[in-house]
Amino acid sequence: MTDFHVPVWGYWMMGLGFAAFVALLISYIHKNRGFRRPIFASPYVLWIIVFTVIPCLLVAYFSFTDPQGNFTFDNFKNFWDSNFNARKAMDPELIRQYEDMGLTLNDLGLSRDSINIDTLVFSLWMAFLCTVICLLLGYPAAHIMADREFKLGPTLVILFIVPMWMNFLLRTIAMMSLLEDNGLINSVLEMIGVGRQKLLNNLAAVQLGMVYNFLPFMVFPIYNVLNKMDYKLSEAAMDLGCDKWQTFYKVTLPLSVPGVVSGITMVFMPAVTTFYISRLLGGGKVQLFGDLIEAKFLSTSLNEWNVGSALSLIMMILILASLGLLRKVDPEGEGGGIV
Repeated sequence: MTDFHVPVWGYWMMGLGFAAFVALLISYIHKNRGFRRPIFASPYVLWIIVFTVIPCLLVAYFSFTDPQGNFTFDNFKNFWDSNFNARKAMDPELIRQYEDMGLTLNDLGLSRDSINIDTLVFSLWMAFLCTVICLLLGYPAAHIMADREFKLGPTLVILFIVPMWMNFLLRTIAMMSLLEDNGLINSVLEMIGVGRQKLLNNLAAVQLGMVYNFLPFMVFPIYNVLNKMDYKLSEAAMDLGCDKWQTFYKVTLPLSVPGVVSGITMVFMPAVTTFYISRLLGGGKVQLFGDLIEAKFLSTSLNEWNVGSALSLIMMILILASLGLLRKVDPEGEGGGIV
């Protein structure tokens, strides 16, 4: 276990934040001569400050410092070149000796390595595919469930909600039992004469697990918007001569954009940061950006923890950009609900 401590100013910040919260609370009670409704939101404000704002500040702090607490951009340089720290730690005189022997950095395995960037791009691509598949599957499902003439719509909503009551890890393990060599799917394939297939520990299994876990987060925001939509608009469009496809294209689809954008954001963000799905269903053969960050924090090297913080900060910036897009397209949060 590494000897890694929160800096002293971190404890001071948490203490001052708590003291400021108490002072504001007392001032509010004194000013209003008692309790008012907004004061009951105070515990949530304190929770956000202690468990969201301060941890984000600590991640930013470690991103721009070395293990000794000195300011540096080396952690981000290591993101661009994963061998940067190894070259920096190597004695320059020793490097010159190797060069005199005709050996290059490439021969020493110290040339620029883009594995961090490649992993990020690959994770973005996997998350993009997951989002597209969830959209193609989720929009028709949400449209069917929101159709007032479809009597089984509420039943389908319940069927989508029930798996979400189960722990995320348990759902992924259940998927493993279906895909393994002696699992249910392979047993059925063998019974019908197709033969057993390699369904687990590959890229397709990881993508299937991502779609399976994140599909409800695409369905419900779209369903929420479609269910609230005024159906008189569709009836008016059909009265004006539009058929069902024209009504869908000109009325339903544009009105459902907030739900679509919300669903895309809610699927893309966890998909690009996931790591446990790739570990269980990929068998260690598929590495996503979340796996890379986890490996940095599990490393016994203190410097890797700072690099992991830098990678986390980069990921947080991507998430904030996605949230900014959601806020711009859906400022009222119309597609943010579950049901």
